[in-house]
Amino acid sequence: METEAFQLAAETDFSMWALFARATFTVKLVMILLIVASFWGWAVIVNKHRQYGVSRRESKRFEAAFWSGEPLDTLYDSIGTSPKGRTERIFVSGMTEWRRSHRDDGAAIGGAHMRIDRSMDVAIQKEAEDLQKGLPLLATIGSTAPFVGLFGTVWGIMNAFIEIGQQQSTNLAVVAPGIAEALLATGLGLLAAIPAVIFYNKLSSDSDRIIAKYESFADEFATLLSRQLDQG
Repeated sequence: METEAFQLAAETDFSMWALFARATFTVKLVMILLIVASFWGWAVIVNKHRQYGVSRRESKRFEAAFWSGEPLDTLYDSIGTSPKGRTERIFVSGMTEWRRSHRDDGAAIGGAHMRIDRSMDVAIQKEAEDLQKGLPLLATIGSTAPFVGLFGTVWGIMNAFIEIGQQQSTNLAVVAPGIAEALLATGLGLLAAIPAVIFYNKLSSDSDRIIAKYESFADEFATLLSRQLDQG
């Protein structure tokens, strides 16, 4: 009897597709949801990695031009009103407010320094929101995917026990397929969650460093403009 059960179990297809095909509708739905979440998470990871790389290169290139000694008005005019890079947008927001804060006779309007700071703070906030867009999704996938997979496992095991009761048999050929199908849901949940958690932490750290660099640039730029206002 045991030999026959082992033979039946050995003949059972335990490939990923076969386990999915034999699963109940609820477990299939859980698996599909986890697969979609995994692909969605990887799409965010790849996109953010590319976006942060572009932001670093743009910032480095612009700061080299900024500290090259070229007059700020000349640099501002060369960029125009449609800056492409993030650091350029912060610079343009400050320079635009700088020019608006001067009367026709060249005298500065009161409170110019505060308005310039505020203008650049708003620009930095917009850039920070764009840089961090998508990161909450990774956090959600990382925190919920294991539990969604566990739900699929519990549901699958429950149906496996129901099938055992209906067939009134506990041999390996009856038990093994149902348990394997159920555990696949947990495996998919971990497969979606682990990369999401790892890259969420990394990308959050990268984003914080980039934003801190923008804030440092804005402080240096504001100090430079403040000195010119005081001299004026």
